Amino acid sequence: MPAVTESPYTQEQIKVWLRGLLTLAWADGNFDDDEKALITAITEDELAPELDFEHFEPVTPAEVAQVLGSDPKVAENFLRMAVMVALADGVYSVEEDLQLQTLCQALNLQDTVLTSVRSTLYSLKPENAELAAELRPPVGGKIDPLKPAREWLDQLDVHDPRLARFVCKLIPSQCPFERDVVLFNKKLVHIPPMCKINPLYDQLVGLRFRALSYLADDCGEDVTPLL
Repeated sequence: MPAVTESPYTQEQIKVWLRGLLTLAWADGNFDDDEKALITAITEDELAPELDFEHFEPVTPAEVAQVLGSDPKVAENFLRMAVMVALADGVYSVEEDLQLQTLCQALNLQDTVLTSVRSTLYSLKPENAELAAELRPPVGGKIDPLKPAREWLDQLDVHDPRLARFVCKLIPSQCPFERDVVLFNKKLVHIPPMCKINPLYDQLVGLRFRALSYLADDCGEDVTPLL
């Protein structure tokens, strides 16, 4: 029988946390029916079964700040997971970056790490291509522009079984195969396997491993179905 663990987050925090992640996941429109069905199933089963995802209302920065902003550690952990969600599909878009900037401001957090993540920036919309180029920091010499992001994301630990299950189901257990990005039934770009294009893929895999370890070691759950 799984151990009973006490979550550091209230139910209200979990709901807003979840709505924030979903708002970000759908920010750029790069969210196909299969992915939407997966997230809906996860949330209905694990996190917030009373939410109506057919009439899902995106969370506002003010709501996030009101519920998650009083504790800097909670706010920063939420932002870390939000960045992970933005990176999970292998494409970090201008739309997601703008959404994360807004959340940073609402939570009174520095966006220094976002500056680092922008080296992976890609615009799904032609009108934002120039903006993507401007936001992408220069890369030269031996400087690793993603080092701050890697170190910051690696500090994310999962201490709630509901969020741990969400992470394990959102992040695939194996490197996804290449796929096409389709928006409004139009192919925009072909993406090779995530591990070849996402320089922060190791951080995603590390987060999934920590979530699995937490569920198995701290919660006493059988994680076989998640492997």
